[in-house]
Amino acid sequence: MDLEKPSAGPVGPPRPPGAGAEGCLAVAIRVPVRIVVLVLVVPVRMLWDACVVGGRLLRDTVLRPLGRVVGWVARALFVWPWVALWRYVVVPLGTALAWLGRVLLVVPAVWLYRAVLTPLGHALARFAGGVGSVLGWMYTRLLTPVGHAVAALFRGIGLVLGAVGGGLWTVAAWLARYLVVVPATWLHRWVLTPVARAVVLLLTGLVWVVRMMLLGIGAVLYWTARVLLVLPALALWRWVLVPVGRALAVVGREVGDALGHAWRVAGHLSLAVGRFLGRLLTWILVDPARWAYRTVLTPVGHTVRDLVLKPAAEAACSAGRAARQALAAARDGARQARADFRRLLFGPPGEQQLARAPESRPAPPPEPRAGAAREPDPIGPREPVAGGTRTLGSSTTALTKD
Repeated sequence: MDLEKPSAGPVGPPRPPGAGAEGCLAVAIRVPVRIVVLVLVVPVRMLWDACVVGGRLLRDTVLRPLGRVVGWVARALFVWPWVALWRYVVVPLGTALAWLGRVLLVVPAVWLYRAVLTPLGHALARFAGGVGSVLGWMYTRLLTPVGHAVAALFRGIGLVLGAVGGGLWTVAAWLARYLVVVPATWLHRWVLTPVARAVVLLLTGLVWVVRMMLLGIGAVLYWTARVLLVLPALALWRWVLVPVGRALAVVGREVGDALGHAWRVAGHLSLAVGRFLGRLLTWILVDPARWAYRTVLTPVGHTVRDLVLKPAAEAACSAGRAARQALAAARDGARQARADFRRLLFGPPGEQQLARAPESRPAPPPEPRAGAAREPDPIGPREPVAGGTRTLGSSTTALTKD
């Protein structure tokens, strides 16, 4: 267990500088609470440290290699096929489609624009310019004078209609003033205004009366609620809840301090237990295995190597060398026996050549006739050439190397 080294100072959080003398309640509940909490927290802390160590071991030995394998498999199954599809299918296909679209669409469209639409547009522009010139001449020489004459005619008719309408508007305004505005003003000043003032005064008096009644009822309800609810609640808060809350706050603070203290002490205990278990594991397994390897297995291995493996390798090399020499001698003997038998039957090689050679110059070989089978070339002796004998210095066997 890899835990931090305990400090030599006192265990526990430092007190704030403003804290004064503690009460008897805090002093009385501190020790039993710390004892109980320590007894409860030590197994939890040891279990927590064991879970931490097991989790780290599981992460380093199982989850991280498994994650790497899963990542490699995911790349092999999901990334590389898409990359290959993009690189070797989509990109070449897109390039081919782009070239095909350029050849089939862009080039014909550019040619159509340059060779057909541009001349046609220029012709239409010239035609439109001619038509515009004709229309401009008609507007300047024909429509403008006619329009000015019609505008002058309508201006005169408008002046006549304006004079007639102004007279009619004056008469109508005078009639409306003396038939509607003057009577309405007199009615508003001498009838509606006094009536409205009387109604406002009446409503003001009613509002004042209702307000006074509501104030009296509110004062009665206020003092009733204050006497029946507020003062008992204030007394309950001041004389019951505040002391109980302070006591609970002290208890909670002490329990929190005890939990922190117990957690740190449990950490030290867990560290000591972990070191003891590690040392015990080293004494039980590691040290005996190391001693057995150094004092038993290594000398036994050296002895077996020096007394068994090296002599066996040398004996095998000697036996192989003797077998190869015997086989070489047997091949040489068989080859010599075949040569003696051939010499017995056909004579020495020099005499055979002299018997076959004529007295005159040897004639060239006759030309083969058409359709005749060609005689095979004479084949030399089929015996293999004896190689050099393998010596101890030229051996390549692994067992004979030092």
